[in-house]
Amino acid sequence: MENITEKELSGIEDSLTMEQNLIAKYQMYASICADPQVKSKCEQMAAKHQNHFDKLLSCL
Repeated sequence: MENITEKELSGIEDSLTMEQNLIAKYQMYASICADPQVKSKCEQMAAKHQNHFDKLLSCL
């Protein structure tokens, strides 16, 4: 793999931070949600963003 530039690294770091925030938000929403369907959707969204985070992290 080629070396990544400072600008690319910064972009990946920003994206990692955004994905972490989304994971935390959806996990929090799922924890306080009373509706099972909405809770399930929030858990799915948290898992989706965790997958994004893991893929970004593998770029480093």
